[in-house]
Amino acid sequence: MGMASSHSYRSLGKAGQIIGSRVGVPGPAGTSPHKPRCPECGSAKVWKDGIRETARGPVQRWICRNCGYRFSSKGPQTVYTKSLKSKLDIHNLCRVSGESQGRGASALLTGGRCLAKVETRKQERAAGATKTDRATIKGKIIEFAWWMKKEGYAETTIITRSKLLTILAKRGADLNDPESVKKVIAEQNWCAKRKINAADAYSAFLRMMGKQWNPPRYTYARKLPFIPTEEEIDALIAGTGPKTSTFLQLLKETGARAGEANALQWTDIDFEKGTVRITAEKGSNPRIFKISNKLLSMLRALQAKSKSTKIFSKHLRTQRRLFQKQRRTLAIKLQNPRLLQIHFHTFRHWKATMEYAKTKDILHVMKILGHKNIKNTLIYTQLIPFKDDEYTSKVATNAKEACQLIEAGFEYVCTTPENLMIFRKRK
Repeated sequence: MGMASSHSYRSLGKAGQIIGSRVGVPGPAGTSPHKPRCPECGSAKVWKDGIRETARGPVQRWICRNCGYRFSSKGPQTVYTKSLKSKLDIHNLCRVSGESQGRGASALLTGGRCLAKVETRKQERAAGATKTDRATIKGKIIEFAWWMKKEGYAETTIITRSKLLTILAKRGADLNDPESVKKVIAEQNWCAKRKINAADAYSAFLRMMGKQWNPPRYTYARKLPFIPTEEEIDALIAGTGPKTSTFLQLLKETGARAGEANALQWTDIDFEKGTVRITAEKGSNPRIFKISNKLLSMLRALQAKSKSTKIFSKHLRTQRRLFQKQRRTLAIKLQNPRLLQIHFHTFRHWKATMEYAKTKDILHVMKILGHKNIKNTLIYTQLIPFKDDEYTSKVATNAKEACQLIEAGFEYVCTTPENLMIFRKRK
């Protein structure tokens, strides 16, 4: 096993945790130091699974083909240092043995790429696909992407539809035969929404070819979005890195889409007036928002280190993956699994819900979100049954404290005879 095996183990370590430990337990009698028996079931059918670097030197890792047990060994006598009882499908393990034997079971635990390759080749052979056919299909999909570009489709739509057609073609669909495409879509273990998107992508492909078809009918049940509490959102903002926390605070205060926020440039921020200008996507209306001093300070800190015209220079996909990693860490640290349900778009749902709860003005919420059709905004009127007594109250003794409460989202209620100003904010 060379460096490739060691790298395979390190990538595996990020994906799963090692649970259980068998330190200093000798192997069964008669076990070879070069190929030990499985300490779980005693089987001799084991594979090498990379080298694990330790403070005492490299340790060989093994995986049992019989029960899926993973363990490590070191020295002339087999010593099981760490182990992981993997919930592997041994039948799948045998099916990909020809491809994954050099890399061990890590390919299965990191997404089953080897199995996917085998299944793809089987489907292509079943459909009679040749190397020439695949090249022709690839050329057609590139032509389709360029056609969508000329028709004015958004970049995200072009990428998504091209990927869907590529997947269908790899899984045996003949793009020149609508019935073949229907069959492959029906065979996929996808949700109804993804099947609808695949059918829409193929409909657009046929329009480019000057053809038509009778698309399959799929319906999906629309679910109400998850709305977290403000304390949970603030916990995420406080627990992430500087750039991610600024991004999340911007989403919280503006309710912008993640793509709109990621596309912002420094020229869209007016530090003197304390405003941010949102350039809309998906055909929405552009907006301008007044932002808090807290967000302005966070943006100034980023600007001092920035060398780009964009505020968030990373690709949105990279930004999302970084957020998901930090969110998972915080959910474990705070013992709050609800944090795992918070996505970038959740901040938009939360902003719309809170604004409607505060104003009871659906047109005001529609303007904040940039919607052109009020039907898209009406969903936020049924998310949470707010009660009149669900408020947090604060008292300000001077103008400075009153300004801080207003910036924090509190609204003025009244002034007491002692000249104390009372504010409230819905929980």
